[in-house]
Amino acid sequence: MIEISNLTFGYSKKKLLFKNLSLKLQMGRIYGLLGKNGAGKSTLLKNLAGLVFPLEGYCQLKGYRAADRLPGFLQELFFIPEEVYLPGSTAIQFAKSTGHFYPKFDEAYYFQMLAEFDVPQSSILNNLSFGQQKKVMIAFGLATNTNLLIMDEPTNGLDIPSKAKFRKIIAAALTEERCIIISTHQIRDLDSLIDSLLVIHEQEMVLNKSLEEIAERIHFSSSAPMDKELIIYEEANKIGLNTMSINDKEALSKVDMELLFNAIINDHKSVTNTLK
Repeated sequence: MIEISNLTFGYSKKKLLFKNLSLKLQMGRIYGLLGKNGAGKSTLLKNLAGLVFPLEGYCQLKGYRAADRLPGFLQELFFIPEEVYLPGSTAIQFAKSTGHFYPKFDEAYYFQMLAEFDVPQSSILNNLSFGQQKKVMIAFGLATNTNLLIMDEPTNGLDIPSKAKFRKIIAAALTEERCIIISTHQIRDLDSLIDSLLVIHEQEMVLNKSLEEIAERIHFSSSAPMDKELIIYEEANKIGLNTMSINDKEALSKVDMELLFNAIINDHKSVTNTLK
C-alpha cells in the first residue's frame, strides 16, 4: 500500500500547494490523477518519488518514507516524468547500465516492449524523436517490475496508433503487486485504462474513488432525467445536454471522466457529497 499522510508542501512557505493532504492507494489499480494547471499534480508525483521534500507529513511505500530515498525504496519505484532526457547510448546499452539497479528488471520484456512500440534496439537514444524517447522510458519502466510505477503525461508525444498500443500494454502490465499512477490532461487517451480516479483541487484531494464506486452513485447520460431534482451537473453539447444525476436505479452507466472533472471544478462539494 502507498500512503500519503498529512502532506504539506510548497516551494515557498508563503504559497502552499498542499496542506494536510492524506490518502491511501491500493496495489492492483491504475489511478488517473487529474487537476487544473498549477494544481500540483506533477509536484505530488515528485513527493511520492522522493524528488522533493514535504514541509510536514510524509509519503510511504512498503514502510519506506520517500524523502529518505533509501535503496529499498528506490528499487520499488520508477518515475517517468513529462520531459525525458536519455543518454547518447543505444537501448541495449541503456538496459545494461541501468537495469541492474532494479532487482526485478526483465531485459527480455524490455526488448519485447520496444518491439511493440517499433523502437529499434540499436538506435542512439538522444537522437530519437520525443515520442520515441517516451516509448523507451515507458518500456524500461514497465520492465523494472517495481511495485509503484508513476507516469506524468505519458501520452504526450505519442501518435494515435502508439496511444492505442500504450493502453493495451499498460492494461496487460498491471498485477496485484503493482500500483500505476498516471497524471494526465488527456483524459480521452486513458478513458478505457483507468480504474480509479484521483482529483486534486484547491490544495485538497477531493476525490479518490474507483470508477465502479462512481458509477454506482452517479448516472451519466446525454439526456436529462425525468426528475430534475436528481441532477448534479449538466453541460451543453452540440446536440443537447450531458448530465450527471444521482443514480436511483441499479443500472450502471459509463463514467464520463471529463464531465465528472468539470463538475468537480465547478462545485466539488455537490459531487463529493453524492459519492460519500
